[in-house]
Amino acid sequence: MLERSATKRGTRITFVLPADERPVSVVGDFNDWTPGAHPLAPRKDGSLAVSADLSKGQVTAFRYLADGGLWFDDPTADHHDGANGYIHT
Repeated sequence: MLERSATKRGTRITFVLPADERPVSVVGDFNDWTPGAHPLAPRKDGSLAVSADLSKGQVTAFRYLADGGLWFDDPTADHHDGANGYIHT
């Protein structure tokens, strides 16, 4: 699930997943597709989340990467192209 909030320069996107025992990070063109740059951390409700501030008027590609090299998509992305999910800010 994606949570959005406005910032002065764009949009803060919070990437949220249900609790999982594996480490998961979100990777995308906003962090040069660097695994581990944005690891999801536990929240009080048990879900996992991490936030990133994205510039206004951008289209950002992203995917999740779980421990063990498992890539997966967020079904709530604005659109998918068969390889990545995308967020429009």
